[in-house]
Amino acid sequence: MAASMASGGGRRENTTKVAVAEQISQVVQSTSNLLHLMQQSSPSHTQLMKLPKNLLTKTPAIRNTKQVLEQMPKVISSLDAHIENGMQSVPHLKTVAQLLTNMESNQLSSLSQVGVSRED
Repeated sequence: MAASMASGGGRRENTTKVAVAEQISQVVQSTSNLLHLMQQSSPSHTQLMKLPKNLLTKTPAIRNTKQVLEQMPKVISSLDAHIENGMQSVPHLKTVAQLLTNMESNQLSSLSQVGVSRED
């Protein structure tokens, strides 16, 4: 049940993150277009010329962010599955730990008995 909820939530998150990344890209493009228009009509032409170049250099980083955001639900789902498997292994680990403790105790008992018999 948790897995089905996670996959449904993952799809929603993925859709939301893709939409956000697309909106960011649109905002960057719109801002760049606005700056181009401002350049053509502004007296401080040289300062404004630097802005679109700086903004456009960030476009690849925005695309990379979009790719990372798209992959996040898969990564989270995978981590969740690993944690779930680990949690299912806890009772087995407790059994193994108890067996090791018993073995150690038996070995110590037999060693102490050998030590006592040698002293006799």
